[in-house]
Amino acid sequence: MGRKPTKLKIIPLGGLNEIGKNMTAIEFKDEIIIIDCGLSFPEDEMLGIDMVIPDISYLLKNKDKVKGIFLTHGHEDHIGALPYVLKKINLPVYGTRLTLGLVEIKLKEHKLSNVHLQRVTPGDSIKMGSFAVEFIRSSHSIPDACCIAIHTPLGVVFHTGDFKVDYTPIAGEMIDLHKIAELGQKGVLVMLADSTNAERRGATMSEKKVEATFQNIFRNTKQRIIVATFASNVHRVQQVMDAAQQHNRKVVVSGRSMVNVVGVAEELGILTLPENLLIDIDEMDQYQDHELVIITTGSQGEPMAALSRMASSEHKKLEIQKGDLVVFSSTPIPGNEKLVSRVVNQLFEKGADVIYESLAEVHVSGHACQEELKLMHRLVKPKYFIPAHGEFRHLMKHAQLAEDLGMDKENIFIAQNGSIIEFTKDSAKINGSVPAGRVLVDGLGVGDVGNIVLRDRKHLAEDGLMVVVVTITKESGKIVAGPDIISRGFVYVRESEVLMVEAKDVVKKALELCEQQNQREWAILKNAIRDGLKDFLWEKTKRRPMILPVIMEV
Repeated sequence: MGRKPTKLKIIPLGGLNEIGKNMTAIEFKDEIIIIDCGLSFPEDEMLGIDMVIPDISYLLKNKDKVKGIFLTHGHEDHIGALPYVLKKINLPVYGTRLTLGLVEIKLKEHKLSNVHLQRVTPGDSIKMGSFAVEFIRSSHSIPDACCIAIHTPLGVVFHTGDFKVDYTPIAGEMIDLHKIAELGQKGVLVMLADSTNAERRGATMSEKKVEATFQNIFRNTKQRIIVATFASNVHRVQQVMDAAQQHNRKVVVSGRSMVNVVGVAEELGILTLPENLLIDIDEMDQYQDHELVIITTGSQGEPMAALSRMASSEHKKLEIQKGDLVVFSSTPIPGNEKLVSRVVNQLFEKGADVIYESLAEVHVSGHACQEELKLMHRLVKPKYFIPAHGEFRHLMKHAQLAEDLGMDKENIFIAQNGSIIEFTKDSAKINGSVPAGRVLVDGLGVGDVGNIVLRDRKHLAEDGLMVVVVTITKESGKIVAGPDIISRGFVYVRESEVLMVEAKDVVKKALELCEQQNQREWAILKNAIRDGLKDFLWEKTKRRPMILPVIMEV
């Protein structure tokens, strides 16, 4: 009997069939490394949930094998889950300067001080057991983004991270296509590649286009300018500050995450701020409107973000004025369209002029479109391909694009979160899966809210709550007081007195029947109340509120 072939495993724990929550485990023998550790934002039906993070139960089960976390860049969907993961597994974290600068802010907020953060620069290679992890300069909508090449005994795993090919970047050098081509020449076993814009033809616009648009806006606007963008889009923030400097405007930064990112980026020398350009929010009244620019969070319509609070007159220090020009330098993330639309409407109601979506070239994507994806495939020439970073339709489109370029369909794996994709020297296949669901974060609770709690919240949101309080004697089970009925979110009691009286009668009859049958168990009494009321209320209102019986004995 020959020995079993050594296998390399790639296990996506997030980022497939979804936008966000990116996390991938690479396993060889008794060693595991992790690429990225992100969160995603809750969907509409996740009532009360703050964020969603990957399920790391497989990593916890194999805690001794896990060696480190390698980060492609500093966006929330790639670093946001780090504090929650590091509380359970203390691992070294590797990333570029801005990426780790943003991670440090998160760790301070979570009071994590014993984490080993190791800064790398593009071109560095980290040796870790059987792996050599190489960072390669990339282009994205945040500085210091990298592709990662993992050199293993079975071949190279190339992970693009989020990328685009910008031939005229605002700052720094363009994506290192020479190094990527060099890897392709030597041979790449498998590539995982960003699929977010796989449906879009052509190539992504350069940031230079946005720079020209901002210059034009600043030149032709005599009122106050408010620019909403992602806090992490440091290039965009730099463009706004450069335009402000050229047109003699002072800049105010609003929003906690924006203040944090600007502070870190300036400290690291990534953001260049002319002297006296930034002013404190309390100094605004010393300047005329045409001398001011406000850079703020809230481009996605988030209810608690600074722009949303301005639009709803809830901001403590900033108020939207008639004639303000508000620029949304972003496009809505899928699912956020309604939130953005609501804020835009509120801004118009307050008399502001608003530039949003396609009204001007004030935003470009950070993700590669089809022509850039084709270029990446041609340069890397992987033997196997795993579309990553996208919803199912994006993964499918990217797989079709790889086929059109001549890749064998058998060598393309459209996987699920949790799929175990196994590679040997000569073969590859999906072989089983590991747990890879969603862990919901609600306040300080991590994972304590599951499907049943969400179902209850949905039930309460849709149909309301009815609490029935009744006091009975311990000996006979006869009603001593009540039933009293409290309604929340179901009907307004004062306007539904007849319904409430009839509901009380239903409860009394249900309890009297239990008494006749000599039933004393609380569970039986509660079910009788619940069943009787449920049928009665459905007949009368065609609604099914959550019914909560409370029984007290005397």
